[in-house]
Amino acid sequence: MNATTQRVAGASWLKQPPGLAILFLTQMWEIFSYYGMRTLLVYYMTKQLLFSQQHASMVYGAYIATFYFTPILGGLVSDRWLGRKRSVIIGAAIMSLGHFLMASESLLYFALAAIALGNGLFLPSLPSQIDDLYAKDDPRRGSAYNFYYVGINVGGLLAPLVCGTLGELYGWHYGFGAAGVGMLAGLAIYTLGGKWLPPERPKAQDLAPAERMPFAAMKQRILTLSAVAICVMVFRGAYEQSGNTIALWADVGLDRHAGNFLIPMTWFQSLNPLLVIFLTPLLVALWTKQARAGHEPAPAKKMAMGAFGVSIAFLLLALVDASAQGHAHWVWLAAFFVLFTAGELFILPIGLSLFARLAPAGYAATSIAAWYFASFGGNLLAGGLGTLWSAMTHSAFFGVMAGVAALAGVLLRLLHPAVVRAEVMNGRSPDERSQ
Repeated sequence: MNATTQRVAGASWLKQPPGLAILFLTQMWEIFSYYGMRTLLVYYMTKQLLFSQQHASMVYGAYIATFYFTPILGGLVSDRWLGRKRSVIIGAAIMSLGHFLMASESLLYFALAAIALGNGLFLPSLPSQIDDLYAKDDPRRGSAYNFYYVGINVGGLLAPLVCGTLGELYGWHYGFGAAGVGMLAGLAIYTLGGKWLPPERPKAQDLAPAERMPFAAMKQRILTLSAVAICVMVFRGAYEQSGNTIALWADVGLDRHAGNFLIPMTWFQSLNPLLVIFLTPLLVALWTKQARAGHEPAPAKKMAMGAFGVSIAFLLLALVDASAQGHAHWVWLAAFFVLFTAGELFILPIGLSLFARLAPAGYAATSIAAWYFASFGGNLLAGGLGTLWSAMTHSAFFGVMAGVAALAGVLLRLLHPAVVRAEVMNGRSPDERSQ
């Protein structure tokens, strides 16, 4: 047992290494700041800056896409030069600055650029440390990303309630300022909790020849993960509408009254993370039971199920909007988010875990960055698809999104054999992933 394993085995947090709590609390506050700003962004541009819907959707899509593009460069910088810890600290500081720059209307684009740049260093460097908290045979390792995903969604739950409410009721800049404070809180937690974090891995250029991956295994992984990333890009074209056109529909096509109380439109953005927190333990228990019986679905099959679940969620909205003629009850949006979130849990944490497990030695942050790069293309696609919102009926638009998500599901299901081969070459048992 090495020093790292001894350290993390000596203490626990919910039967997990305490370092996991540090990592997800750090990203919880990063998610709080990201979703807090994202919740307000479309409303801010259309209501305060008076952008057209098409212009606002394109700016939103381009920003979110850039947010997920910069990690490719940041992952390489982290793996080859800065290291993961310094990358997280520098990235968090730059993002904090960007959030506070949102206080000035004239600095909108500079602020968005700063947040995206800081995120490039932060995003791939933080979750790539999770695997190093565990010994290779640690049974807790399999559930680590599920705990992590629940933890960061606490930030997503709080963000619309805090930043959204402040921005909508008291002024946009109060909401953006709260997002900046959240980012500073994450930076403080990461810095103060450094003793619980794993040591830096050797950089790729410092690996001994015996530690480097054979060419055949490297090629198999790169091709397989690239194909999965393309499928996730298609999926995100529909998935990312939750903060774009779904938010607009909550404003104009929904009856938000609960008795005499008018539910703030930003509150609906909290349903997704709340449901992540509630549904994850149920799904983990289901998958654990299936695994014991030898029937747990393989990663690509789970991800395909998730895409089909999101497709069904959009079909529900298409039918509801067509029958309600623009005045649907808010309960239908809540039902949408139940189906939407269940589908998300089958695809996003599973995909992140897959990219982390198959990361070549010395390229942990780069591999995680490749997973987020799928979000870059997906958000560009989502921004382009969002421009159709004003060009067709809302029910027709939701039907198109259902088709986009279903296409991703079909492609992921077809990739199942390739993912099994890549995992076998990673040293996993052939029967472990044959289901």
